[in-house]
Amino acid sequence: MTAPRTVFLFDVDNTLLDNDRVTADLREHLEREVGHERQQRYWAILEQLREELSYVDYLGALQRYRLEYPRDPYLLTVSSFLANYPFADRLFPHALDVVKHVKQWGQPVIPFGRRCRLSTTEDRAVGTAPSRGRTGAYLYS
Repeated sequence: MTAPRTVFLFDVDNTLLDNDRVTADLREHLEREVGHERQQRYWAILEQLREELSYVDYLGALQRYRLEYPRDPYLLTVSSFLANYPFADRLFPHALDVVKHVKQWGQPVIPFGRRCRLSTTEDRAVGTAPSRGRTGAYLYS
């Protein structure tokens, strides 16, 4: 019989990643590029999508925003801002060191979706898009 495996679950938003800073940067960019009213609408769409997916999907919210404002001339600048955003620079200091450190005791896992099913196959993403009602996790190696 195999001993139970220890798993360490790491949330991303405001655990590994300074999501408050990401949000502030995006809010400032949206205010400047699309104006206050449309910036507010983007955040409403993002919150609705977060409720559906249980994680933050900035680009997914932008895609929905585009459906409402298909001729917004600043849409490409917002898309470019998100695509080129320095998310890696917004990790909290030593966040990845902590994830690596716990490997001596078990498997670090970064879940996504409402539930997380662990796979016996390591070093790859498991599951498929949570937006399709499925779940998964990234097994950190």
